[in-house]
Amino acid sequence: MAYRIDILTLFPQSMSAVLGESIIGRAKKKGAVEINCVQIRDYTENRQMQVDDYPYGGGWGLVMMAQPLKSCLDDVLKKVGPRRSRVIYMSPQGRPFNQEEAKRLRRDYDHLVLVCGHYEGVDERFIEECVDEEISLGDFVLTGGEIAAMAVADCVCRMVPGVLADEECYTGESHWDGLLEYPQYTRPEVWEGRAVPEVLLTGDHEKVRRWRRKKQLERTLDKRPDMFEKLEFTSKEDRRLVEEIKYERLPEKMKLRFEPRRAEERDLEAILRIMDEAKAYLRESGVDQWQNGYPNREAVLADMAAGRGWVFDCVDDGCLAGYECISMEPEACYPGIDGAWLTGGENYAVIHRTMAAAKYRGTRLATEMFSFAEELAAGMGRASVRVDTHRDNKPMNRLCEKRGYKYCGVVDIGATNQTEGDPLRNGYEKLL
Repeated sequence: MAYRIDILTLFPQSMSAVLGESIIGRAKKKGAVEINCVQIRDYTENRQMQVDDYPYGGGWGLVMMAQPLKSCLDDVLKKVGPRRSRVIYMSPQGRPFNQEEAKRLRRDYDHLVLVCGHYEGVDERFIEECVDEEISLGDFVLTGGEIAAMAVADCVCRMVPGVLADEECYTGESHWDGLLEYPQYTRPEVWEGRAVPEVLLTGDHEKVRRWRRKKQLERTLDKRPDMFEKLEFTSKEDRRLVEEIKYERLPEKMKLRFEPRRAEERDLEAILRIMDEAKAYLRESGVDQWQNGYPNREAVLADMAAGRGWVFDCVDDGCLAGYECISMEPEACYPGIDGAWLTGGENYAVIHRTMAAAKYRGTRLATEMFSFAEELAAGMGRASVRVDTHRDNKPMNRLCEKRGYKYCGVVDIGATNQTEGDPLRNGYEKLL
């Protein structure tokens, strides 16, 4: 049984002419869909074939009467018989139409009745009595519902089996899975100095498929950021492609790559140089942290001995770029927080002594150091990661917030560290 759409309109000939052409027209001829444009005037009960009248209460324009619409609808439903029918009024007050709405109408019903209003609209009593839902083409007003009805009919019908040559003809297009379509090219290979992307000429179907998927993500990010924000990436490939796109758009300095490894004694002098640069940076920033002999050589050696010291090498230039301590042991001062941690007990990891060489500030290094610590903690079965930082250390506070850490309160490290000037620290925690 063909998917059927009946359109109640004052202009059936014009609509039939449009819907009888191209893909939808061919689908109608071979019986895949049935689209009927029904003249509302044929159902009037007066000699003048009047379908509208002046509005009660006064006002501009005319309103379509309920009786012709109801008689027209009753006749259509009687002819159709038992079907999963849905009566829809095309209205600027309706629910916005999109691809998901089209899927729903195609999936849940095999017969649609699209009612086209005109003039100043239709008698509200017809809507209350006969209409199942209202649909809007967008936040704008047309002179009638015909254009909107044709758009809905076209969008729904092209998903009916037999209308298009293959399912991929519509599943790969814009909006099907929340993404815009990839760019298309045809002959000639070079036009006005613009060449077809080389990957499309390779004949490698997997490379072409991956390129197209990446372009869908890029286009949606650029042209419809509102749609992109709503996406939930369930496939690993999509997540990798998004990261690839974001990486390619970074400034050159932000493209540097870093690799973590456990710190060794041979790294000590380089770590101490980075430590001196970090202390100078804090001092110049007016932050009273790491200014009284801490951290020091002994602290780093203790980290190495306990296996909690990590360095990050810059892959691009071979230099040691940063250092951090990732501890799986509970901190003695944390239970006394002036506030409350997100988790109780001692099943957490702690990030300490995070420092980057001066030449790598403004890169992704600090973010990657935090990311690695979180991955390591999760692998060790920890429920969360905690960080404490000086209240005036704005870059570190911002990094914590950016990485999704929640501010939990103030920690006093004075009892465990007598060398710091101001012992109060902002405490953050992130659930893993």
